[in-house]
Amino acid sequence: MSFALIQKVNEKQKKHAVVDVRSGDTVRVSQRIKEGNKERVQVFEGVVIRTDNKDSHTSRITVRKIASGVGVEKSFLVHSPLVEKIEIVRRAKVRRKFLSFLRERSGKSARLKAVKFDREAVNTLPDKPASKIEETKESDESNSKEDK
Repeated sequence: MSFALIQKVNEKQKKHAVVDVRSGDTVRVSQRIKEGNKERVQVFEGVVIRTDNKDSHTSRITVRKIASGVGVEKSFLVHSPLVEKIEIVRRAKVRRKFLSFLRERSGKSARLKAVKFDREAVNTLPDKPASKIEETKESDESNSKEDK
């Protein structure tokens, strides 16, 4: 198999647009969960402690939250069809990509300094662009109208 073919398949698997998630962000991830023959959406809210392969189809974020006094970490593939939505709730100033030091901290020492940001602008995604076949049809129609 050629590398170009693999790249083409990888690009098809990617979502057309995703939110720019960074380490230190507090995010709300909506994930589709299938239990038996039922499907439901579960929301997981926590701090992003790690981002991996941001430009790849395998881009992943690791989110940490405290549930009942116990730290829970969950990794999400950003381009997975099971991840419905990622919403940035809060943005913090951090100087690292991997915030592993938060694992040992609890309470006030685990807080991160918040940064002001435009929440609505960050969470709005552009509409899906038209496919190339539709674009060529539209351009052919407009060219034929101009010829007449």
